[in-house]
Amino acid sequence: MTVIDISASVMQFLLAFVVVAPLLGAVAALLPAPPGLKGKNPDQAVLRHGVTVTGAVLIATIVLAVGFDHDHPATMQATTDISWIPALDVRIHLGIDGISLPLLLLTALLTFLCALYSYFKLPAGPSPNAFVALVLVLESGTLATFAVLDLLLFFLAFEMVLIPMYFLIARWGSGQRQAAAWKFILYTLLGSVVMLLGLLLIGLKSGTFDMVALATDNGRGLTTSVQVIAVLAIGLGLAVKTPMWPLHSWLPDAHTAAPTVGSVLLAGVLLKMGTYGFVRILLPIAPDGMRTFAPYLAAFAVVGIVYGSLACLALARTGAKGDLKRLIAYSSVGHMGFVLLGIATMTPTGVNGALFANIAHGLITGLLFFLVGAIKDRYGTADLDTLAGATGAALYGRAPRLGALLAFAAIASLGLPGLAGFWGEMLTLFGAYSPAEGLSRPAFRTFMAIGAFGTLLTAAYMLIVVRRVCMGEHTPHSRLSPDDRAPHAADDPEPSGAAGARPATTTPQLADIQTYEAAAWTPLAALTVLAGLWPAVLLGLTDPAVQKLLAGGKS
Repeated sequence: MTVIDISASVMQFLLAFVVVAPLLGAVAALLPAPPGLKGKNPDQAVLRHGVTVTGAVLIATIVLAVGFDHDHPATMQATTDISWIPALDVRIHLGIDGISLPLLLLTALLTFLCALYSYFKLPAGPSPNAFVALVLVLESGTLATFAVLDLLLFFLAFEMVLIPMYFLIARWGSGQRQAAAWKFILYTLLGSVVMLLGLLLIGLKSGTFDMVALATDNGRGLTTSVQVIAVLAIGLGLAVKTPMWPLHSWLPDAHTAAPTVGSVLLAGVLLKMGTYGFVRILLPIAPDGMRTFAPYLAAFAVVGIVYGSLACLALARTGAKGDLKRLIAYSSVGHMGFVLLGIATMTPTGVNGALFANIAHGLITGLLFFLVGAIKDRYGTADLDTLAGATGAALYGRAPRLGALLAFAAIASLGLPGLAGFWGEMLTLFGAYSPAEGLSRPAFRTFMAIGAFGTLLTAAYMLIVVRRVCMGEHTPHSRLSPDDRAPHAADDPEPSGAAGARPATTTPQLADIQTYEAAAWTPLAALTVLAGLWPAVLLGLTDPAVQKLLAGGKS
């Protein structure tokens, strides 16, 4: 069933347009604007260009989803297959199925919302032209990663996002931005070198780099030893990008230093590229190798779940001087641990849970980073002690709608039933209860129990954040900044009236949610509710494709 019947050639064009248009838009952003388009402010003109290009890509992606045959989500659609490097049998092979389509939509949506937000709130830094160009190159590389069906093209797209993200952190970030950017690029590049060796090993041993052909072969053309080596090499590169504990240490620094839109794209989109590689490449192409490493992957995943939660609890405690952006970054380590646990089960239930958790994390954590960026802009800091103790009223008293939305995003992140975060975690734990044949059931049930304990820790630190940031704390050591004093309180210090002394302070208001912020954040909040109440929309796309993938290309 298709919502609108669109011809195959138009679908091919739309997918090619989605991948290439941001790249062309990036080139155009660096060129001088035509006289008629400059307007009064050339900087605003290039920001409008960014909104226009990302908006066109989002519309094209939505049309692609509307024309997608939902009765056959396991079939590759909108495919393009053109020979590129005949000597290596490398082809420009594009296509989408029920696994990649939701990730394309998520990427296009988040990039458009970031471009819209940046139009009104551009981070301080060099030329806006360079900023817009980098965001568009980042979008093109991410969309290509989810659309290409050739191993070498996958690697090129996978690497394409590193340079723009490096510059977004290093040039538009804050704090220790140079050190964070270098740490990000070194970790990911070293992981990518090892991953390339694994991809070449698969291609040379099997005689093809075509991901569809390799998935259909289901590892039958590769010996077990080759599969084990390939999974180890490729898995390391993917695990760095995911990030999996203990290869995660670049992530908190990168998030803390990155500008708001950089954090949104890093958490909402880039982390998904690693887990997508596990599902698209390793599960179908090297199943024996994955079966060998699955228990270890699951063990690292649950350690990451608990470690990320404990790190968040440590940052959230009073007096720890924890940074709220850093806390959300550590929460991503825990959430992506659930995704890896679902993949490690090698079952349809677990893998569907992992894919659902991927999308839910992109929506919820993207919203959280938008909100934390707005809070930092208003307070001038993301330090939790300052946010909680500055007035004793905090967000509910100073910007109630902003506080309410932060509380909503926090409870969505902890996996409250009825919101998107619940289904991915639940299905992942169900998958761990009954893992694939050949995997140790007692071991995976232990992992399930540890993961379930991790959900309790997640609830604990998120509720602490809501209590402290939204409700505030009355402590005897709280001191008011000069800006927080009541108007004219210093001019009339004497008590007045029979009722006694006049209060020396009032609750100073902050700017609540602005119109452009509501426009950027409302779609994420609405989709979080929609995915939580109607999970069948997403699972109906992913489940047939996952079933076919795990069955070796057989529906």
